[in-house]
Formats: sequence, C-alpha cells, structure tokens
Amino acid sequence: MLILGIETATDHVGVALGNHEGVLGCVEIARPRRHAELLVPAIESLCRHSDVHLDDVGVIAVDVGPGLFTGMRVGISAAKAMAQALKIPMIGISSLDLLAFPLRHVHGEIVSVIDARRGELYYAFYRPVPGGVQRVSEPVAGTPDDLVAEMLAAHEHLLLVGDGARRHGELLRDARRCELADPAHQHPSAASLVQLAHAHAVREEWVNPWELKPLYLRAPDAQINWTTRSAER
Repeated sequence: MLILGIETATDHVGVALGNHEGVLGCVEIARPRRHAELLVPAIESLCRHSDVHLDDVGVIAVDVGPGLFTGMRVGISAAKAMAQALKIPMIGISSLDLLAFPLRHVHGEIVSVIDARRGELYYAFYRPVPGGVQRVSEPVAGTPDDLVAEMLAAHEHLLLVGDGARRHGELLRDARRCELADPAHQHPSAASLVQLAHAHAVREEWVNPWELKPLYLRAPDAQINWTTRSAER
C-alpha cells in the first residue's frame, strides 16, 4: 500500500512516499511561514521524481500536531481534501511521536520538545522499545520550568530532541544532566511519518477524512490575543 505523508506542524514543510519497502522519496523544505505556497509544489515534485501518480496512493498520513497553528491547518486541510478527492482513508500521527521515532535505538528516555512560542513548549516522554518508541507521558503544553520539574523526576538518562529543546537547551541542561540530539533531528520528519503510518496501515488503523482531529494543546494565538484584549477592557 502506497502512503503519502504530509508534515507541516513546524517551520518546515515535508512530504514523503512510502510502502512496505520503506521510504521511496522525501522532500523537506526549510522556508518558515510559507507552508501554503510550498506544500502543493512539494507534493508534485515528489510524485514526479518518484514516478508515482496520486491515483496510486492508498492512504494519506498527516502530522496532526501539536505545532504551529497555521502550518498544522495548511497540512491537515490539504491532506483531508486530497483524501476525500481520492476516496481513501487517513492516518494521523503526532509531531512528538515523529521526533522520537528516529532515536528509537538510544538508551534511556527520549523527550520530544517543540517550541510552542509565547514562552511555552509542547513535550512528551518516550521509551525505546523493539521496533520503535513507546510514549510514557501524555503530550502537554507547559513552560520550560514545567519541563524541568518533570525532567528532575525522571530516573533514566534523558535525550532531548526538537526545536524547543535546542532553543532552551542551556536551561534544560543546567537543570539536569542530559543530552541534546543532533540538530538534524530538531524537526519532525515526513520520512518518519510514512514509516510509522505503514505500521498503522498494516493493522488497518485508519480513519475517514472527516474523523481526523488535530492535536491542539492550547487555544490558537488569535483566540489568545482576543481573550487577552477582552480581559483588559
């Protein structure tokens, strides 16, 4: 089964194609705030260079967040529209899962950390298991100090990954001995998305486009601004 993966939850735009043989092709573009104009050309380029037509796709996988609201909306809306047009199911994968997956061979615990802006982070803890990673805490939104408190309660060696970990690396490492993953892993990968989605597809763990829900851990920034202004009146 051919899977198209769409990843737009952070500053990067990523698309990939994969099946039981692995990742067939991947396009990653680092151009912040240009998700809407870059996504469709990236998909077209990927299909052209992989010699694949969209009609060949059997499942569309998408990063459901948490992440940047605009990027998430662009990716999820496009993925839903394509799935409905092609009459195929969807698989949603968390951006935090995507960050942890490439580090599945390390020892200790993995902490996926995404910069949520406004002085907050999205994060979750993972443990490597045979064939992948297992989430051992629920995804949450909190401050760097909140994350430090949870890190101090952990008993295993910690490896932090994600743009949030890079941004607050000095604070996090000063609070507790830990490692930061290579900068190459600081954004969720579309290649990891199709790999994880394939395991779900084999078990037929998919949903219809109208059933797929984004993972919002806080209100959109526009709503936060409106609430703040209303409270000041």
